[in-house]
Amino acid sequence: MARKRMGVARGITAAVVFIVVGQQAVAADLVQAASVPQAGVLVTEAPSPWQIRLRGLGVITKDSGYVNAVPGSGLSYSDTVIPELDITYFFTDNIAAELILGTTYADIAGQGTISGLGNIGKVRLLPPTLTLQYHFTDFGAFKPYVGAGVNYTIFYNQDAGSADALKVKNTFGTALQVGFDYMVDQHWGVNFDVKKLFLKPDFDVTVAGAKLTGKAELDPLLIGAGVTYRF
Repeated sequence: MARKRMGVARGITAAVVFIVVGQQAVAADLVQAASVPQAGVLVTEAPSPWQIRLRGLGVITKDSGYVNAVPGSGLSYSDTVIPELDITYFFTDNIAAELILGTTYADIAGQGTISGLGNIGKVRLLPPTLTLQYHFTDFGAFKPYVGAGVNYTIFYNQDAGSADALKVKNTFGTALQVGFDYMVDQHWGVNFDVKKLFLKPDFDVTVAGAKLTGKAELDPLLIGAGVTYRF
């Protein structure tokens, strides 16, 4: 009788061991199966937060301004087309910051009562602009965005024309932005972008020995189109 009970106990123990080992093996198989992509299932990696764009940019100025103490004076500026690079960092799928980099020039001409001066001078300007953007993500490959930010414009290589001397002062400005990317695949896309800069630098000018001051109301509209690359 004792031997019979011993045999039953051994049988029960063997069965328990078999069940436990079997459960562990099944669990391991399930974990392994879950970690292996199934055939036909598309696995995509999360996009990098970094993005760059290269655009052709049209710079259209407001053609406004004045010389202090000269009633009826006005100013106009040349429009230009330049290459432009921007770098974007996405904090989330919707929120990003964009830094635009480019340089251009402006010919400054007298208008109104100072139109006889003609070309007063020429300056080059570097207007790095940082905007905070909101990107809409509900339209598939079409990805519109809006933004607002700040600008600091540096004026350099300033040459006087009809004036004896010209000095346009560096200044801060603000910016508004709207645009969209249309993504061809996960990395490449095309871009269209419009920015409005509110830019009103002060300047010093000397004409016929008279030292004068004024304000150049450039307020350029920046219209750009180009390619997008998301890393």
